[in-house]
Amino acid sequence: MESNIEGVKSGYLYQDYRVFHIKERSNKLYDYHYHEFNKIIIFLSGDVTYHIEGKSYRLKPWDVLLVNNHDVHKPVIDSNTLYDRIVIWVDNEFLKKYSEKDCDLTTCFKLADKKSFNLIRLDSDLKETLQRIINTLDASFNSSEYGSRLLSQSLFFELLIYLNRIHINNSYIYDQSSLEYDTQIIEITKYIKNNLGNDLSVDTIAKEFYLSKHYLMHKFKSKTGYTLHSYIQNKRLFKSIDLIKEGMPITSAASLCGFQDYSTFLRVFRKTYHCSPREFFKSKEEQ
Repeated sequence: MESNIEGVKSGYLYQDYRVFHIKERSNKLYDYHYHEFNKIIIFLSGDVTYHIEGKSYRLKPWDVLLVNNHDVHKPVIDSNTLYDRIVIWVDNEFLKKYSEKDCDLTTCFKLADKKSFNLIRLDSDLKETLQRIINTLDASFNSSEYGSRLLSQSLFFELLIYLNRIHINNSYIYDQSSLEYDTQIIEITKYIKNNLGNDLSVDTIAKEFYLSKHYLMHKFKSKTGYTLHSYIQNKRLFKSIDLIKEGMPITSAASLCGFQDYSTFLRVFRKTYHCSPREFFKSKEEQ
């Protein structure tokens, strides 16, 4: 099912991180959506295919998905089976706060984005360690016993460190049989991300990939859930926000990310966040 509403932001995180253990048998059809936070999904059981930025992952028990903030994604679920998973929402700024020079806790998300591969599948030995961490974290997070909050946070960091080590050492299984994607669409999304400050008109991209404009727009929407224009505008907006958070002036960030004038940037920003950039970043500082 394609999304009828483009650019749907789903879920709001008012804490540094949240842990959910969700079991359901549902007929719900999810739209393509994105979050302001990073998301870790530990798949336990069910019949689910997860679509992330043009790639489709057919999940097996104890698979882990790393979904970067602003990644466009949705699950497709067989309602005849119980969908059991643990979902962790985590604020990117929180991860940066607790990172060190030689221990960047956001590395696994960065590598997933760089490799354009979001799935972590482990052999039996590594999976046992993951299962121990996850089961203990799940129990602790839902406990009211003495010290459970501090224990949960330490287990949460243990999980992050474990996932980072696996990604850094390429210790996961790259199972091509569980992955489907259109090579051309993946190359187009990479091209867009690498050229946000340049001309990304439909004519330019169609010429770059030797496609007709009509075919390009139809194919892109069918594979990602977004129109090409909307996808580019969102990626430009999210990149500019990252640059502003790093200290770059708002107008400079907007210009560097391909907005031809500030009024266009402001219109896209207000449409997405329902406030001005200054109001948005002021609220972030007060949180």
